[in-house]
Order: sequence, then C-alpha cells, then structure tokens
Amino acid sequence: MARVCEVCGKGPVTGNRIVRHGLKKCKGGIGLHTTGITRRRFLPNLQRVRVAVEGGGVVRCNVCAACIKGDRIVKA
Repeated sequence: MARVCEVCGKGPVTGNRIVRHGLKKCKGGIGLHTTGITRRRFLPNLQRVRVAVEGGGVVRCNVCAACIKGDRIVKA
C-alpha cells in the first residue's frame, strides 16, 4: 500500500482548510467570517529505509519518521 507506514500503520488523514476574512472583534471589527472550506489531506512523513530483520536479512520498508525516532526499527 502507498503512503502507509509498514510498522505502525499510520496513513493519510483528512481535514479542512478554512479561509476566514474580516477584522477580529477584539480589534474593533465585526468578527471573522468563514468564506471557504476545502478538504485537504495530512500525509505521514514516510521514509524508505533499509531495515534489518530477524535471520540476518535486510529489506527496504516505508517507515514513518516517528517510528525511526522511537527506535521501533533497527536500521541496517
């Protein structure tokens, strides 16, 4: 699968990009107004690394940066 961490299973999540216009009430305006909402995707920070596996082998895996920093894999 593309864009999925092979260790923890982290993948893309969706959210909104919100556009607001106007002057804040605390600055003397009438408040911010939402003028546009579009969907967006938050992608995981995947890196293709060489990982040492049991039995002395080496394979390439798509692993997220959090798994690399958290020592969930052993680099070859």
